Amino acid sequence: MGIVYQKNKKTGITYVYKNEAYWDKEKQQSRAKRTLIGKLNTSTGEIVPTRSYRKDSISKKPGPVPITKIRRDFYGACYLLDQVGKITEVEADLKACFPDRYRMILSVAYYLILEENNSLSRFSRWQRLHAHPYGEDIPSQRGSELFQSISEEERMMFFKKQGRRRIEKEYWAFDITSISSYSETLSQVKKGRNKEYDRLPHINLALLFGEQSGLPFYYRKLPGNITDVKTVKQLMAEFNVMGYKKVSVLLDRGFYSRENINLLFKNHQKFIIGVKLNLNYVKETLEEERDNLQLWSNLQPQFGVYGLCRTTQWEYEQERPNKGDVLSSKRRAYLHLFYNGEKAARDQAEMNDYLSRLYNDLVNNTREEYRMKDYDKYFTVTSKFRKITPKEEAMREAARNYGYFALLSNEVKDPFEALSLYRSKDIVEKGFGNLKDRLNFGRMQVSSELSLNGKLFVEFVALIYLSYIKKKMQDTCLLENWTLQGLLDELDTIERFESPEHGRMIGEVTKKQEEIYAKLGVKSPSL
Repeated sequence: MGIVYQKNKKTGITYVYKNEAYWDKEKQQSRAKRTLIGKLNTSTGEIVPTRSYRKDSISKKPGPVPITKIRRDFYGACYLLDQVGKITEVEADLKACFPDRYRMILSVAYYLILEENNSLSRFSRWQRLHAHPYGEDIPSQRGSELFQSISEEERMMFFKKQGRRRIEKEYWAFDITSISSYSETLSQVKKGRNKEYDRLPHINLALLFGEQSGLPFYYRKLPGNITDVKTVKQLMAEFNVMGYKKVSVLLDRGFYSRENINLLFKNHQKFIIGVKLNLNYVKETLEEERDNLQLWSNLQPQFGVYGLCRTTQWEYEQERPNKGDVLSSKRRAYLHLFYNGEKAARDQAEMNDYLSRLYNDLVNNTREEYRMKDYDKYFTVTSKFRKITPKEEAMREAARNYGYFALLSNEVKDPFEALSLYRSKDIVEKGFGNLKDRLNFGRMQVSSELSLNGKLFVEFVALIYLSYIKKKMQDTCLLENWTLQGLLDELDTIERFESPEHGRMIGEVTKKQEEIYAKLGVKSPSL
């Protein structure tokens, strides 16, 4: 089951078909049936249904589902998610991209949000007690079919719609995390530098968040052996595919390379990126400004950080394969330097701990492959007597930079504005935490690529809802008195009663619950 797109080369029209499975009694096997459901509007990305398909759809769903039996459900938390879906327009975008399955996707997403860390096998029990968009059970087999039906075209269409709602309004924070797996059948599960520091093979997951909205709207699955620095080129390419022209991005220093900065300039992308202090132009500027940096006039009390900006000239290079040459020019950039006393203390404690681990590895002869350069950098080992001597000059050089850090931007001149924007990148880390901890995706428990892709998409939809609620809780100080789970549990006690004779009635809503809805930007269901 799934949606298939087929472009007519003569007319240029893209037709949309629905694939459905049926049982062929004569051949005693499952076969596929393709039904034309409409044409793709290339300017909007929406499906324009054919008349016959529109009639079939209307005949099947003439209006609200009639009430045929008496039922009492927990309603308050699902009602909140319904309203969040309308505010963020996630529901509308899912409906446009998955017209026949969006309610199922929403119901699974609701379950993942409300039943923290529970596997999908418990959905049947949960749905008997809750009012949810699909309104029916989704057995394990049906859930697997749902995941496998989600195509790449539908996924990209959803990203495009969500991204257009926030483009040119905010910086986009981009980062990567690792998700470990025991599977031997998933092609992108590879051994590499695992960000969780365990030894399992893994895939890498890249997430893109809006800095102001706090909402994710793009993700990409990567092989586990792909490093961060290699992903920026593909990110820029997919921006073009999705029609994102004027984009401002926040990048960790793991994405820094000359090639990537040149690429960002070439694509006219505004950026703020972390840079390492050992780069020549950063090192030279820091030495020139080291004394000035810690002057009171450069202190920002709100951050507890000293900072200053130096305008610099980026040596831009662009290869031109058609002409067989390299275009060179200078581009203006802003190098922001910072010093923080608390960070200096943390850096010293972390370095002392790291040097102790290096020393113990050498003493016990248990060297780690990824630390080989640092063993030689900070210690001398005499092979004859196995004497281990610290290289104190290298240690003093490292200590000179405790508490210092740097950012590079081609747009933001004020150092503390740049720092404030860069720190908002923490929302990506929180998003990773929600995916792994609350949405139970810390270890992949799927055995096929299609199931993984589909489950990851539904988890991503759930992450949008979670991110909206947590951002609202933070902005309205709800986090001072409520945990996320406690707040959802409080709202979940509100009931909805259905009866064929009396329609739908909402149970009692307390003043406390009404205040929660109001702070989350949602009308109370009792109003």
